[in-house]
Amino acid sequence: MQILQLIRDRFRVVLEPMLQDPALLGATLERIVPSREAQLADYQANIAMPLQKVLGKPPLEIAKSVVDGLQVSDICSNVSIAGAGYINLRLSPEWMASEVMAADRDERLGVGRVSQPKTAIIDYSSPNVAKPMHVGHIRSTVIGDAISKVMRFLGHRVITDNHLGDWGTQFGMIIYGYKHFRDEGRYAAQPVAELSRLYRKVQGISGYQESLGNLPKFEQGVEQAHNRVRMVEEKLQGTPNDKKVIKELAAAQRGVEVAKEELRAEREKVESAQRDEELIRDSQAHSNIYEKVLAETAALHRGEEENLGLWHAFLPNCKDEIHSVYRRLNVEFDHEYGESFYHAMLPAVVEELFAKSMAVNSDGAVCVFLDGFDAPMIVQKQDGAYLYATTDLATAMFREREFAPDISLYVVDHRQGEHFTKLFAVLKKLGYDRTDFRHISFGTVMGSDGKPFKTRSGSTVGLESMLDEAVSRAMEVVCDPTTGASGQMDQAEQQLIAETVGLGAIKYADLCHNRTSNYIFDMDKMVRLEGNTSAYIQYSYARIKSILRKAEEKGWGESSFRSVPVRLTEGSEGGVSLHLLRFEDMLHQSMVDYTPNMITEYLYELAKLFSSFYDQCSVLNASTREEALSRLQLTSLVGKTLRKGLELLGIGVVDRM
Repeated sequence: MQILQLIRDRFRVVLEPMLQDPALLGATLERIVPSREAQLADYQANIAMPLQKVLGKPPLEIAKSVVDGLQVSDICSNVSIAGAGYINLRLSPEWMASEVMAADRDERLGVGRVSQPKTAIIDYSSPNVAKPMHVGHIRSTVIGDAISKVMRFLGHRVITDNHLGDWGTQFGMIIYGYKHFRDEGRYAAQPVAELSRLYRKVQGISGYQESLGNLPKFEQGVEQAHNRVRMVEEKLQGTPNDKKVIKELAAAQRGVEVAKEELRAEREKVESAQRDEELIRDSQAHSNIYEKVLAETAALHRGEEENLGLWHAFLPNCKDEIHSVYRRLNVEFDHEYGESFYHAMLPAVVEELFAKSMAVNSDGAVCVFLDGFDAPMIVQKQDGAYLYATTDLATAMFREREFAPDISLYVVDHRQGEHFTKLFAVLKKLGYDRTDFRHISFGTVMGSDGKPFKTRSGSTVGLESMLDEAVSRAMEVVCDPTTGASGQMDQAEQQLIAETVGLGAIKYADLCHNRTSNYIFDMDKMVRLEGNTSAYIQYSYARIKSILRKAEEKGWGESSFRSVPVRLTEGSEGGVSLHLLRFEDMLHQSMVDYTPNMITEYLYELAKLFSSFYDQCSVLNASTREEALSRLQLTSLVGKTLRKGLELLGIGVVDRM
């Protein structure tokens, strides 16, 4: 049930003859919204004051003429005008009751499918397969999965693609590491862990050599910054009161501090690395390692037998590792076209850019220059190698040919913002302007220290270990054998509950924040049974299932409580019912800017409203049988809605906790 659309459609009938401009009509209808003050109204139309200049009438007169023509008696019990022309609408309890009954009997809970479905490609998760997944992958994975589930439920054609990093420089690092540093025993026992170790080892050597090479540049930068200060000081001697020169001096002095900080940070990296004797020995034995890595990468891309054979040997183990995580998270993809899939298409991309006079040779590289950007998009380097930008262009062009999407969403962290802005600009110039390309950016998972979440040793937190910890903590919180139903559970049921609650806690904690915000990872808070957590909502669902089991024991099963009409006589009954009937409106609103946190907010509010309703209105011990059965229908729909909402977020429920 889209109540808001229904109300706006009724207003449209009255407003269309008054407003000839379709844009003005649309903007006016947008001012009809759910009321922020529930004690005054359920919905409110603040349309009269903005229209007074357009219609040349006082707001109160406009409001009265609208209300006089408004036909809403079938859905509203009261329509009134307040203040300077606010139109307040109160929904009819009888109408809401009938809609609650219809929703409870509908497997889709009254949520319709869109009349004009769109085809949407959703690109999310996209890890580098040669490394274990870490905490940084959780946001893209759960946000993308939730968006895909909601859009599918609303009736859109959704195609999900896990754009795996299975071809880039990281494989050059692993191949070089495998050839020079591998431990055969480790590789045989745990191939992915050994490949990850090799990657980190080569990356560490490369990083040390890069920092060591950068020191003279940063030292020169400090000297240049000091020279700049001296130059401005000389200028200031001739004009000591010139405010512009004084500001210039302050900026130059800040430049010195910035240059010193850059030099200090680079020296710190070098000194830290030099404390690792093994790293220094390896660095001395493998000079210019990054150039050698690039050579291994180029050999792979040319299809040379040895490197291609190693790649084919590494890939199945790497994919098995990430698929085990996806199975645990209950995340599936329609496609997993990795970077390697597009490699053969890259020369044609560059050719098309030249054919459309978009690409130019610049210092030996092939670049696309775009208005509004200081730096171009580089699509082919001097040595002939292609870049991520080239692969992303090929990917988008393939998807356009294969799927003809209306919407193409890239769920990737905010640091890639400029890359996607350039990518979309190039695609538009290439003629792909029918598709709505969107970068669904998100913030960073932070530790309690306000920095990106790391282990105590400073390494990135592995996703598997984080999931294990969440399940362990959930077991402590919701499966305490000394309390409640937990004492009656066998070990298998306790493990199922701990998995459901623990993994749900990780997902919900991520999704309940606006995706563009950073958030602090706090495991203790995530698994609590109170507050805005999945555990609280899962507990509310389990509580409802317990109520329904007790009702069935009294002979009041589903067939019984569906045999009587719902009656909303108490305020808390009306509050729960109104919130239930706004479920579809909320789902559509959450997909305007692809913000799943709107769903978590809705579910948390529903759980709180149900708690208030249950405290204020006796269900199983109601004054009459009819009253009990009416309230059981309401309880049943709350449970179904909580379950469906969590399901759309990729989170499960359990029947008892």
